Amino acid sequence: MRKRTITIPIATAAAGLAVVTVLNTGTSSAAVSGSPAVHSASATPADILRSRIAVRFDLAKGQMPENITVSPDGTAYVTFAGARQVAAIGRDGKIRTLATLAAPADGGVNTPVLNFALTTGIVRQPDGTLYFLYASGDAASTGLYRLERGGAPERIAALPADGLPNGLAFDQVSRTFYITDSALGTISTVRQAGGRVTVWSSAPELAPTGFLGVNGIKVRDGAVWATNLDKGTLLRIPVRNGKPVKIEVRASGLTGIDDFSFAGNRTDHVIAALVGQNTVVVIDGAGRSTTLLTAADGLQNPTSVAVRGSTAYVTSAAYLTSKDPNLILAALPRR
Repeated sequence: MRKRTITIPIATAAAGLAVVTVLNTGTSSAAVSGSPAVHSASATPADILRSRIAVRFDLAKGQMPENITVSPDGTAYVTFAGARQVAAIGRDGKIRTLATLAAPADGGVNTPVLNFALTTGIVRQPDGTLYFLYASGDAASTGLYRLERGGAPERIAALPADGLPNGLAFDQVSRTFYITDSALGTISTVRQAGGRVTVWSSAPELAPTGFLGVNGIKVRDGAVWATNLDKGTLLRIPVRNGKPVKIEVRASGLTGIDDFSFAGNRTDHVIAALVGQNTVVVIDGAGRSTTLLTAADGLQNPTSVAVRGSTAYVTSAAYLTSKDPNLILAALPRR
């Protein structure tokens, strides 16, 4: 597999003292929940009613949000890739660091494909416990972690150091985590308690073709859904007796598709981030995509989408643009 290195400028905290700016209205703080401000970009009103940049992050501190999950009270939990952190963003827009993972001795240069250590997928359980992934290129630290309220992160399952664990999903019925590895092109499973890791699928549809393969992942109505960044595909994998059935390509031509979320109760509508295209799209049941947000709305290499009620939370990591990583809130149409 040909490797491609992304050079990401990450200054130390001492090198840059940029202040996190909450909102783009000049106010010092504002609610993360509620109705976003008036949308002024090119998406049609039928697709996105309003959107706004809710929080701007500090690139110099490595605050590049890779993944997001949202609690019922509107608190957003994110992984900051460059900082190797898990953080909570309150409804007032304030950022609270919950955990920082130690860098490996080599600084993370042996992390496959990306060559820097990073926190990736994140899931929140109803009791507030967070689970997240860490990819470091180091056998002693790469894995699935548990973070209980007020506690310290604990690795509960070791993952291959030559892989890049990326997407994380949890099936409430089987109490099983599903983990994508974008370098190895696999989906693995781990029980909620942790321990043994099983490669659940290594189908060719998951493989990379030069950079990153299978990426985002969700569990919905008896199937595992995933994306392949290199191939630009949205995949559905029916589950039968815990085993994968033949993979269905539900949409294609989605260049650089990263993470995604289902559009509320719609089981066949997906909202996805196209990281290299600075675009967020909605994909319908027929596989047709419609642009919802673009760089004109503030997207800076969007990585992940979470939906709570009629609001979409979109994180931008600025991996390639190297400016203005942020969190955008967008009001979805009521259909």
